[in-house]
Amino acid sequence: MAEKKLQPIIIKRIKKGGHAAHGGAWKIAYADFVTAMMAFFLLMWLLGSTAKGELQGIAAYFSSPLKVAMAGGDGAGNSSSIIPGGGNDLSKVHGQVRRSDNEEDKERRMSEDTSRVERTRQDARRIQALQAKIDALITENPRLNEFRSQIRLDVTPDGLQIQIVDDQNRPMFDSGSALVKPYMREILKEIGAALNGVENRISLAGHTDSVPYGNSDRGYSNWELSADRANATRRELVAAGMPDAQLGRVVGLAASDPLDPANPRSPSNRRITITILTREAEERLMGKTMPMVTSAELMNEKRENPSSPAKP
Repeated sequence: MAEKKLQPIIIKRIKKGGHAAHGGAWKIAYADFVTAMMAFFLLMWLLGSTAKGELQGIAAYFSSPLKVAMAGGDGAGNSSSIIPGGGNDLSKVHGQVRRSDNEEDKERRMSEDTSRVERTRQDARRIQALQAKIDALITENPRLNEFRSQIRLDVTPDGLQIQIVDDQNRPMFDSGSALVKPYMREILKEIGAALNGVENRISLAGHTDSVPYGNSDRGYSNWELSADRANATRRELVAAGMPDAQLGRVVGLAASDPLDPANPRSPSNRRITITILTREAEERLMGKTMPMVTSAELMNEKRENPSSPAKP
């Protein structure tokens, strides 16, 4: 019994071993595999929901990226922002696209057409207002109303046309001369005052009948006579207040544009035509884009260079 009591007590401790040779690396490999599979299925889903044309565009971009930048199209290199849509406009959702020259030309033409339409409307309003103003002036002025049969107002494609027509018993000029008759001077005085402040350019044309000029042997003909009469009219209008800077052209047309073609010797063919041109007519008749002269510019020019009445 004593020997049993002295026998030592042995305690066996089992030491647990670690993982096998692979350790825990399989977990990382499995996570990478799952991530790769998820990315693969996402890629397949995107490819399946993308149109064939867009797939070809993507393939072309990765084949030659510079071609997209030069020829236009969608591409990461064609964007200035990492925000979807690219550029500074955050409302874009389809990516930034390089516009072709044809698209820019189309937009420019549309803008020019819109501007031309608006300009035509403004011209039409100004011309209608001027027509009403001159018509009222003729009606209210007893002196002008007396010569109403010789004053014709018409709206033409070129603008408002004011024609002062000769009469057999009441000519505007002395026979074969550019000397203005007194009553003609009164008509031009009132019309010149009405044209003061008009923004559109003005064209003056002198006309004669087909009767040959008496001194044609010296080279002076109906062409020179019609031009001299147009210039005499210009001087009277400027003296009455019409700005000389508003004149676009002064021409003599002789008998080339008769008012009564059936009767080329009719007194009505002897006339002065004053045309308040539209902007389109200015560009067409004068062969270039004419700057718009405002009323303020005209008043400044008149103060700097005051016109004095000139005798015809």
